[in-house]
Amino acid sequence: MYRFSLMFIALLGATTQAQASSWADGLFEELSRDFGSVPHGQVVTHPFRITNKTKQPVHIRSVTVSCGKCSSARALKTYLQPGEETAIIATMDTNRFIGSKHITITVLFDQPRWDEVKLWMEANSRQDVSFTPNSIAFGRVKRGAEPETKITIAFLGGNPTKVLKVTSESNYVQPKVSEVKRGPGETAFEITAKLRSDTPTGKWYTDVWLTTNNPSMPKLRVPVTVEVEATLSVNPSTVSLGQVKAGTESDRKVIIRGVRPFRITGIFGTDKQLQVRSTNNDSKAVHVLTVTLNPNTPGNLSRIIRVQTDLTNNNQIEFHAQAKVVP
Repeated sequence: MYRFSLMFIALLGATTQAQASSWADGLFEELSRDFGSVPHGQVVTHPFRITNKTKQPVHIRSVTVSCGKCSSARALKTYLQPGEETAIIATMDTNRFIGSKHITITVLFDQPRWDEVKLWMEANSRQDVSFTPNSIAFGRVKRGAEPETKITIAFLGGNPTKVLKVTSESNYVQPKVSEVKRGPGETAFEITAKLRSDTPTGKWYTDVWLTTNNPSMPKLRVPVTVEVEATLSVNPSTVSLGQVKAGTESDRKVIIRGVRPFRITGIFGTDKQLQVRSTNNDSKAVHVLTVTLNPNTPGNLSRIIRVQTDLTNNNQIEFHAQAKVVP
């Protein structure tokens, strides 16, 4: 009976531990990334996206990698409120190895309770292929633009390689391929990529994949990066006025930037305790707002402020103001 009890307790403990570890795994969109064949010398990057699906704040205590010389990983944000998102930005430096390499990333959580998640990434660093430049990089573009960029892929060696197909992981990137060189020991292809005008704002990472007739390299990944500028941006997006005594005044500055000059036509969400004013109403690309708090009631104060402009599209932006009012 005693032995049975010990076995039952051990099994119960193992089951409880397995259930406890599952909550953090569920925050990630994916737990692995295979970069496939990569030209030797490239630094490849991938965001492991995280969403706080719990009803409590989540804290990432640390992020470590199994190979510090050839890889790195960091969290864009370590504290997440319910519903908030972040990403673990992981990189591999193929200058540091030739052939296949497997990396383990350990993400340690200490809120709402301790847990550990193992991520992995893998790449095959090859010396018989080269990219010029190293990636499809659109750079910073204005929302609504349709830029194009090109990259040349060269295959080296005695086995002639042909690109059979080119596809994109994102519908917002439209690639096409053409052969530009074929000769003894080298074939080259040019990839032209076009960005759609409805690409959402923000910094994006995606991939274009080449399918080849080379059995040792059937798939080849081409990294794509782009940053689409928002029509309007606000800094800071959360205005924290800290602890304020009732009956005293406190203020902060907020900067609103536009991709072109604009006028502010309205500010909404204010009241007698919290006021927001602009220095002037000229048409310009940068406006400085003053947020003034003059509270009369103790307690937590939280407001969503909406700023309306005369821009044609995406003409409003919001920021959060918060404070703790004490007697």
